[in-house]
Amino acid sequence: MKFTKMHGIGNDYVYVNCLEEQVANPEGTAKFVSDRHFGVGSDGLILIKPSEKADFEMAMYNADGSRGEMCGNGIRCVAKYVYDYGLTDKTAISVETLAGVKRLELTVENGKVSMVKVNMGAPELSPQKVPVQANGEQAVNVPLEVDGKTYQMTCVSMGNPHCVVFLEEDVRGLDLEKIGPSFECHPRFPKRVNTEFVNVLDKGTLRMRVWERGSGETLACGTGACATMVAAALNGKVGKEAIVQLLGGDLHISWAGGDGPVYMEGPATTVFDGEALLPPELL
Repeated sequence: MKFTKMHGIGNDYVYVNCLEEQVANPEGTAKFVSDRHFGVGSDGLILIKPSEKADFEMAMYNADGSRGEMCGNGIRCVAKYVYDYGLTDKTAISVETLAGVKRLELTVENGKVSMVKVNMGAPELSPQKVPVQANGEQAVNVPLEVDGKTYQMTCVSMGNPHCVVFLEEDVRGLDLEKIGPSFECHPRFPKRVNTEFVNVLDKGTLRMRVWERGSGETLACGTGACATMVAAALNGKVGKEAIVQLLGGDLHISWAGGDGPVYMEGPATTVFDGEALLPPELL
């Protein structure tokens, strides 16, 4: 199986051009290639496929083989792949995902895509649609008890579920390996959840670490950065835009509020091309 390793500020995936390749068992293949000791090493697998609704389709699988609805860093890399590898010559494209069709604007320098701006769509704040078990029309700054400690959470769906927690303590010192799984599998989240732990540095800057559903801690999460910006705005901590600092780099996120779309802009990077010898059970 031919593949390309790419990352969006450290959130890395194995990409397969399914206009040319066939992946018979994407769930098993995702687990195989994601292993950082015995596989390629990644946060998951992303298949680039033809689409009847958009220019391309992105099928995204987490490191544990589960299907993800959307990946903000991943979709930027999809845009870079299809342009850099000659699958399109357009600098404005559409990509079908399980979270709907997303529209992307490509910045090209010296014939290669360097930055991508994504219209991530409007955030979903209804608890039933996040989903999260909570009363009211929105789950904003509501208590959540995890491992005997009470946190204040704000829940947002950016096509996938997010629980955003603002903390006074420096998030860089958190033991995410310990607390992350307890958030992810908390019974109030029927489809599990991605959890963002956030420091507000000023009215335009947020520091974030993320525990991703199905993958654990990653260096970055694009939908998580969008959810964090929305949650910060809902709690009056930022205005209409902010820089979100992640372990792998920064993303620029903007949201005018209400039913307006969230915009995410950041880089996409190609690491290397390769060919994986899949075990017989995955063929």
